[in-house]
Amino acid sequence: MIRRTGRLGAAALAGFLLASALVGCAAKGETPQDLAAPVAVTDAPTDTPTDEVTGEPSPSPSAVESMGAAPSRSATPTPTKKPTKKPTTATKPLAVAKPPTETQVPPAPPKPAPSSCKPSYKGTQATRAEVKAALTDAAGRTYWPSSAPDIKIPLNLLKATAWQESGWQSNIYACDGGVGLMQVMPGTATWMNQRFEQSYEIDAYRDNAYLGATYLAWATKYIGDMYFESDFRLDPALCTSELNSCLLNAVIAAYNFGHGAVAQEGKPLAIPNPSYVRNVRALMSECVCLDY
Repeated sequence: MIRRTGRLGAAALAGFLLASALVGCAAKGETPQDLAAPVAVTDAPTDTPTDEVTGEPSPSPSAVESMGAAPSRSATPTPTKKPTKKPTTATKPLAVAKPPTETQVPPAPPKPAPSSCKPSYKGTQATRAEVKAALTDAAGRTYWPSSAPDIKIPLNLLKATAWQESGWQSNIYACDGGVGLMQVMPGTATWMNQRFEQSYEIDAYRDNAYLGATYLAWATKYIGDMYFESDFRLDPALCTSELNSCLLNAVIAAYNFGHGAVAQEGKPLAIPNPSYVRNVRALMSECVCLDY
């Protein structure tokens, strides 16, 4: 993960995607929970159109449409009135970032791999059932039990990111170094294990799922503290048509381009990879992987 290129996995709404790379972490002294049971995957992703300027996968119309905010429903309607829709209260990003509270950060992204390079495969691919179980376990963890216990990584975000990155292929190795299900970069995995005193194995699909989820949780805390007054909700309903309007979009962008391309002290929140963000957002509601 954390690479400045297009992905191996892309967002084809009906089916298959390409894979590419990234990963990250949580907080000092606050470690993820223990590992859980195994899980699965098949189907290699297929090629999808890319943007001629950015090289990113081109989003579908429904992916763009999905970026709008979705209002929540009133919880308890009265007998004489129909339920009313109320807008979700969102924390708008600060115009410029506060100093980060998390000062230990993952390494910078690697250089892009040649577009002609093809990924390789090593070992046995996990089944879809195994992959589903690993992602479900990773999404159920509390990554910041002391300072931010309310941070949770939505399961559909984790499933969509894994599909975008690898097509749920646990044994895929990208040309730029990304490994496995979540396309974790070796340098990021090493940083994470040192930072949180863990020993996750990058090529073990369960550990790979935890590494990816932990980076998403780390980015949620890092960016949430800098721009969103520690409002850590990763809720699509908080997003507007402006990509830099919500924490969810910023965290997705950071998974692809790295935290430094999205959040910098004293600068506005940036979304440098809009196609990637739109693709993952679309997959969160439309991916075939959600039914696995």
